[in-house]
Amino acid sequence: MKGCIIERNGSIRLKVSLGKNPQTGKYESYYETFHGNRTEAQKRLRQLLTELDKGIFVKPGKTILGEYLKSWLLDYCGPNLSPRTQELYSYICEKHVLPTLGHIPLVDLRPQHLQRLYAEKVSAGLSNRTVQLIHVTLHKALKNAVKSGLLVRNITESVDTPKIQNREMRVMSETDLHIFLEYTRNTPYYALFYTSLFTGMRRAELLALRWSDVDLELCQLSVTRSMQYIGGAAPENRISFREPKTAKSKRSIALSPSTVITLREHKAKQTELRQSLGYAPPLDNDLIFGHYDGSPLLPNSVTHAWIKLVRRCGLRGIRLHDARHTHASLLLKQGVHPKIVQERLGHGSIQITLDLYSHIAPGLQQAAANKFDDIVLPKVKVD
Repeated sequence: MKGCIIERNGSIRLKVSLGKNPQTGKYESYYETFHGNRTEAQKRLRQLLTELDKGIFVKPGKTILGEYLKSWLLDYCGPNLSPRTQELYSYICEKHVLPTLGHIPLVDLRPQHLQRLYAEKVSAGLSNRTVQLIHVTLHKALKNAVKSGLLVRNITESVDTPKIQNREMRVMSETDLHIFLEYTRNTPYYALFYTSLFTGMRRAELLALRWSDVDLELCQLSVTRSMQYIGGAAPENRISFREPKTAKSKRSIALSPSTVITLREHKAKQTELRQSLGYAPPLDNDLIFGHYDGSPLLPNSVTHAWIKLVRRCGLRGIRLHDARHTHASLLLKQGVHPKIVQERLGHGSIQITLDLYSHIAPGLQQAAANKFDDIVLPKVKVD
């Protein structure tokens, strides 16, 4: 008999035979105390036997969620994820998950627990995007638990999360761009922000750029790495440089003549400043955008400088990342093929580019329709 119900002194226990343990050679059974009537107990017994037959039965352990998450962060996230992602997951677990759910045994975790957690976080003023991050973190952690045989299923798949309202994309017009650059011209960030607007590069890519990555003769630069900043690490380990996450992010970008001139002037000023302070001129392996001594700029300092400048010139609300959107939008408005824009931005597919900048499509569609008329229809002279 594979399973049975044992009733004694008003209590109900379920017994399921697990067969012979290959390591000890002894037969083992699983016992479960059941709270309910006999009909419900029979239903639970059938469920256990079905799981056993399908090979998905997991013998409940005593590990609590908090212990598992700490082990997952150390044993899985450490070797397999980037330091920045590991830091994010660690923060989410310690700040939002462990205080509320950390004491619950892993096998007793239910969708209701997560649904209640998300509702409480939203009520406490947390944004829907942050709640989504909590959900993603738990999903990945419990997916690993299923893979390891600690759980039968990933309960996050049965939980609804708050919908994220997409933030409206704000871009600079041609006039806005010129005004911003004039306000920026006499600041240490002029060349950095100019390159950002004229290439569409990400902040992390710009801050990792070396002089060896740029060919000012051929008007081209190569994106081969990005900066990662880990605020919680020891000072000497906070900044590191890694290869981009995707193959498409590693790319070559053609530089406009004005961008080449800006970078030449930047290098001349950098050389002059370094020599006046007793430092050697910048070498090929030195950062293009860094401090006078060659040390890297902090990402948050760059972002704060951008915010101050856009406020000063009346463009409040435009983020540093919107420089990337501005570059793409202006190119598309000029009729540049979306495939070229995709390659310059390093998007994984052209579909991502088209989805992000669909708001520009109506104008492009009308321009394309007008061009088709110009090509196909004969010119009619009106007397």
